[in-house]
Amino acid sequence: MNNGQTPPPDANCPMLTTSSGAPIGVQHALTAGPRGPLLMQDVALLEQMQAFNRERIPERVVHAKGSGAYGTLTMTGDITRFTRAKLFEKVGKTTEMFLRFSTVAGERGAADAERDVRGFAMKFYTEEGNWDLVGNNTPVFFVRDPYKFQNFIHTQKRHPQTNVRNMDMQWDFWSQCPESLHQVTILFSDRGIPASYRHLHGFGSHTYSLMNATGERVWCKFHFKTMQGIKNLTDEESAALISGDRETHQRDLFDAIARKEFPRWRVCIQVMTQAQADVFRWNPFDLTKVWPHGAFPLIEVGTMELNRNPENYFAEVEQAAFKPSALVPGIGSSPDKMLQARLMSYADTHLHRLGVNHQQIPVNKPRCPVMNYTRDGAQADAANYGAAANYWPNTIATAPKPDPAFADPAWLLGQTIVDRYDSTLDHDDFTQVGNLYKLFDEGHRDRLTRRIAGVLGQARPEVQMLQLCHFFRADEDYGRRAAQHLKIDVTKVLAEVKMGAHATAAR
Repeated sequence: MNNGQTPPPDANCPMLTTSSGAPIGVQHALTAGPRGPLLMQDVALLEQMQAFNRERIPERVVHAKGSGAYGTLTMTGDITRFTRAKLFEKVGKTTEMFLRFSTVAGERGAADAERDVRGFAMKFYTEEGNWDLVGNNTPVFFVRDPYKFQNFIHTQKRHPQTNVRNMDMQWDFWSQCPESLHQVTILFSDRGIPASYRHLHGFGSHTYSLMNATGERVWCKFHFKTMQGIKNLTDEESAALISGDRETHQRDLFDAIARKEFPRWRVCIQVMTQAQADVFRWNPFDLTKVWPHGAFPLIEVGTMELNRNPENYFAEVEQAAFKPSALVPGIGSSPDKMLQARLMSYADTHLHRLGVNHQQIPVNKPRCPVMNYTRDGAQADAANYGAAANYWPNTIATAPKPDPAFADPAWLLGQTIVDRYDSTLDHDDFTQVGNLYKLFDEGHRDRLTRRIAGVLGQARPEVQMLQLCHFFRADEDYGRRAAQHLKIDVTKVLAEVKMGAHATAAR
């Protein structure tokens, strides 16, 4: 007899245990009599409840909803003339990597098929440390000054009183930041809703530096061109998908890899010398600008393939931590102000979400030896610590020491003065947007301006007027169409544009 208890498990079934490894005999609460209260000595039940109460970690403030997979980067082109980075050292070399896609603005429950920028974050496990490249599916961003970043994200979230998304917040901010116009135009274009994570391009977006074996430095942008082809959704297709399935991107990516239909991207770089940067029409380190491909053509690097799904979403995708500060010899930062801020910001958020030892989580753990003087903290695994020194400098022969051979070359900035400069001055935020708009056919222009009017129309009239002025400065037809869809007098907007031009000239 088993007194109504659960029958014994099959001999091949694994034993149920506590987190300490002790076998559990019965999965029923310990009570004083069949109807009596619980007893505190039921430690297995208490452990289960305590763990459940702590299952969730803080949600990412940005890029909260995401999907991920493992894969490889295989070199197909020789770029050793630009960089000494080990993963690029020879054609045919393969490096293991992990990629996390995401939507940007929504919370973890957001629908995958919403109109939003898509995150494109990669971790390459190289023999000289992890290299993280944190980008998007667009080559530019909304702001160039890090002081505006947190405030911009606030406008994409919920109103502090109503707790709902607020179009006035969004457009009020954008109307005050004309540098956002390039990204806004892309967001509301026909590429604003990718059909899946497999059918979009990825961009490092920021400008980085590459250093070769002789210490020469060039500036670089990274591109990932989908080999599945670009596919996007219309507003109607998106709405129909969301009504039936909020996880379309996650399901598509996981199922494709499970079917062994491994998605691939062609990896390329653009390269700019310092001499070219000195005479380039725009600030080459401005995150709101692209480098024209005609002047700086794509150079083939390799092929990236995703070919393995995670075994556990929380452990490997939710806990994946990407930070631009994870650089390797041969790849460095640049004067890009947003990149400089993110070198600290991304690492800092992982300290908050995952703890000081987040790099010891398997998905984040480097595949090469890690030897330093950082110690302890929550969840430290103490690997290779023993009696090793935890301080530097020291005279211990076996202690890790820096190697001057890996020092970056000197960074010559000429007579540049370090200061807090106004990032809104001496910038052309409209020419590239106008050029992009001119590439659209009539139908595309109409859809773009109708979409914008649909949401801009929810903002205050003065916000609408400010934003319309930006459209006019980019392209008069762009402004006229948007104004017509908003039922705003075009003559009045043109007068505002002229007043703004006079004010700028006076400054």
